[in-house]
Amino acid sequence: MIRIGIIGDIGSGKTFVANNFGYPVFNADYEVALLYKKNKNIFVKLNKKLPKFIHSFPVKKNEIVDAILSDKNNLKKIINIVHKEIRKKLNLFLKKNRNSKIVILDIPLLIENKINNKNDILVFVDSKRKDIQKKIKMRSNFNNKIFNIFRKIQLKPILKKKKSHFIIKNTFVKKPVKQNIKKILKKIL
Repeated sequence: MIRIGIIGDIGSGKTFVANNFGYPVFNADYEVALLYKKNKNIFVKLNKKLPKFIHSFPVKKNEIVDAILSDKNNLKKIINIVHKEIRKKLNLFLKKNRNSKIVILDIPLLIENKINNKNDILVFVDSKRKDIQKKIKMRSNFNNKIFNIFRKIQLKPILKKKKSHFIIKNTFVKKPVKQNIKKILKKIL
């Protein structure tokens, strides 16, 4: 099984690119949202560590945001709880798709949290700053302070680019992205 990790800046369109590969995708952001919505155990652990902020199940996004904004150390607490569960979900995904020729890993902190293997093929999604800004501001839950906190815990895009095997220019238009993916898959396969 070939593992392709999709990396890039926040809002660069990693999920858009990942979903256009045509292979099973592990989307960490989606899995985290599911954990907050459906995993009572995650709620109990978060409530224990952050009782001032996490009050109800399902866990509300604004409670998570408030916890992070009040103290940056709370982000580490949240990550420690959530990432263990995400790793389990990733392992289940890999087992379930073990017969797939390729799997796509759409995990925002893939490199930072050492989730990638040395054999993973890394694809950097390169988008123009103004396109990223426009896309991010359109998100219903956009919060500039949270955005900046998350940017600080990620490797700089230039370093991610250097670690990548391939670069896809993302103009948020499906056709050119699909053409780039085709070229990458041809080289890989």
